[in-house]
Amino acid sequence: MAKLAVSREEIRRVLDPPREQIDGQGEALAHGLGGFPRSRTMQLLMSGRGLGTLGALAGGLLMARPTLALRLLKYVPASSVAKILFSRAVAALKERPRKGA
Repeated sequence: MAKLAVSREEIRRVLDPPREQIDGQGEALAHGLGGFPRSRTMQLLMSGRGLGTLGALAGGLLMARPTLALRLLKYVPASSVAKILFSRAVAALKERPRKGA
């Protein structure tokens, strides 16, 4: 039991972000009690690098096995994906500095 506890603590130490990375998000967010997405996997996938990786994976799957990719595409909620992409595009346009102003 002691070896198992030590092993769990090592895994927790490796997977948990250091306290400096939490950047004052509050105690509730630090323990995963608030904010979206709460899981670290979803946070990784929703980040810029994660979305790029998912896009590359989807493109590779579409080129390698198009029938499987199109069959899997039926399970993706198109309206939700469209809303996310639209909101990201609008946010990117708002952040872009204007040259004439």
